[in-house]
Amino acid sequence: MECKKALSSPEVEGDLQKAMEWLRKHGTQKASAKVVGREAPEGLVGICIGSEAASLVKVASETDFASRSETFSGFVQEVADAAAAQNNNVSDVTSFLSGTKNETGKLLSESLNDVILSIRENIQVDSISVMKASPNSVLGGYVHNRVAGSNCGSAAAIVELTFEKELPDAEETAKKLAMHVVAAKPAYLNPESVPEDIVQKEKSILMEKMTDSNKPPEILEKIITGQLRKFYEQICLTEQSHMIFMKKAILK
Repeated sequence: MECKKALSSPEVEGDLQKAMEWLRKHGTQKASAKVVGREAPEGLVGICIGSEAASLVKVASETDFASRSETFSGFVQEVADAAAAQNNNVSDVTSFLSGTKNETGKLLSESLNDVILSIRENIQVDSISVMKASPNSVLGGYVHNRVAGSNCGSAAAIVELTFEKELPDAEETAKKLAMHVVAAKPAYLNPESVPEDIVQKEKSILMEKMTDSNKPPEILEKIITGQLRKFYEQICLTEQSHMIFMKKAILK
């Protein structure tokens, strides 16, 4: 029935190639209409590490089963590769997809439609981040629970490592740092980058705990300083011990 509709369409004019394109276009529209609005709590993150830029993208799906398919992971990798090749920050995901082509010359928005038509799930590109390499730096990344044949998985991180002089095994060191970021999930680079309101809130909590301690102010200050150090160890990358190589501090 759909084939008959396609061939009889005024825009097709009985042309088989045009009919195939009509079926593909209208099939995608129907599939998208059916899945739009459905929750997509699963998915994958993917990375691409280039010499000048690295990208990290997050694409959502409805089920874990679908996200582990070759079709889905291949699309995630397409988006990551295109973002890294562009070497620019992506401020609007929709515009990026509709204006960027993959290696075969197909628009990413068309690739997304193909994935939706194939998987029949609500597929959304949630975010795209691009990190540019600066002079005297290397980019490294790590993907956890990787899908075979891709740089996509359940969690990922990209890291830029800068140095004043040549650093042996710089890329491997950056990868190890990325492994730690995935495992420890630090919220900030160092104590200096923690917003002041966050620090003051933590101090207030610590002070409240010490209200009935009857300790001199100078002793309380030392205790709070020590507690803040532990707080920074929880949230700041530079204050943490490497979770994979436990005996090594990040700064070393």
